[in-house]
Amino acid sequence: MPALATVTAALESIAPLRLAADWDAVGLLMSPRRPALERVMTCLTLTEDVAAEAVRRGADLVVSHHPLTFRPVARLTDESHVGRVLLALAGAGTGVWSPHTAWDSAAGGINDQLAVMLGLAHVAPLEPDAELPLVGFGRAGTAPEAMTVAGMARRVGAALRVRHVQLVGAADRPAGRVGIVCGSGGDCIPQVVRGACDTLLTGEIKLHQAIEAAAAGLAVVAVGHHASERFSMAVLAERLTAAVPGLECWASEVEQDPLGWLEVG
Repeated sequence: MPALATVTAALESIAPLRLAADWDAVGLLMSPRRPALERVMTCLTLTEDVAAEAVRRGADLVVSHHPLTFRPVARLTDESHVGRVLLALAGAGTGVWSPHTAWDSAAGGINDQLAVMLGLAHVAPLEPDAELPLVGFGRAGTAPEAMTVAGMARRVGAALRVRHVQLVGAADRPAGRVGIVCGSGGDCIPQVVRGACDTLLTGEIKLHQAIEAAAAGLAVVAVGHHASERFSMAVLAERLTAAVPGLECWASEVEQDPLGWLEVG
């Protein structure tokens, strides 16, 4: 069985932690009980159901894109969601690693994968890394000439298996130069505008951010935070399997988007 250090080194090579935002909580957040690992599960967010799956299937390590312990935990009891998840994992000796914004920004990471889905050309980071200019925050690239914002939304919706998206701007305008910020990209509208983008693809956007985008002449397609990132957990599991011989990896099979749609009209 590979050592913990071998697995974490592989994770670092896939998503270098130096690419993470300075406010982020990444890397090894909870040590596993065993120094050698056999089974690793990836997920977008650690919920009680996902933690129960990891324990049931004997995962030695959970690679959770979103860091569970992002804010300080004052009390570790079963009276809170976070407490129940951490106690369950600790009781089973299961560790937790989070790549979060490092995986967003890495070569072949989430934003790169979304750019491939859209068939963008001339893809580059919105904000290149100082030492590795081919990677960094966000992505931007040129959509196929005939692609409209609606066509872009349909293409990414089919790839991500979502039936609804939120839209800012006219659906029939050309997609043009597309900026990509997976997850919560509404705060990044200034960077996207500075990148001379015509359209932003992201997960979620707030009302005042949508108004800001419209005022700047920026179209936005928001596919949902979960949908914009969850697909890449299977990719991460596949890449980790290939990088570490003898390690069994899989993406959570029970994880679901907590936000659904209800037709009321």
